[in-house]
Amino acid sequence: MLELEITPQTYAELCQLPEAPLLLDVREGWEHQTAHIANSLLIPMGEVTSRAHTELDPEQHVVVMCHHGARSLNVALWLREQGFERVQSLAGGIDGWSRLIDPNVPRY
Repeated sequence: MLELEITPQTYAELCQLPEAPLLLDVREGWEHQTAHIANSLLIPMGEVTSRAHTELDPEQHVVVMCHHGARSLNVALWLREQGFERVQSLAGGIDGWSRLIDPNVPRY
C-alpha cells in the first residue's frame, strides 16, 4: 500500500506521467476560488461521504489536498476505510505546494 502522505515534490513528479494521479481538493468553494491547482476535482470535505462512491474510481491513484494537510489526511483515511487503497494526502496542502513547487499559486 502507498504511504498515507505524499510530498509536494513527489506529487509534482507524478504529474509528469501519463497516468498522473487525480488531485481531489477537499477545501471549501471560496478557498478553491482563492487558490487552486489546475485540473483538481473540488469536493468539499463535508460532501465527500455522499459523493465519493459515485465520482471517484476506487482503483485510481488519488491525492487529496486541503489548505495545510489536516483535512486531506482525514479524508484520505476515510477513503482508505471505504476501499480506496491508492489514496494519499498531500503533505502541507496547497500552502506547501505554493511554497515549494509553484509560487504563482496564491497563499492565504
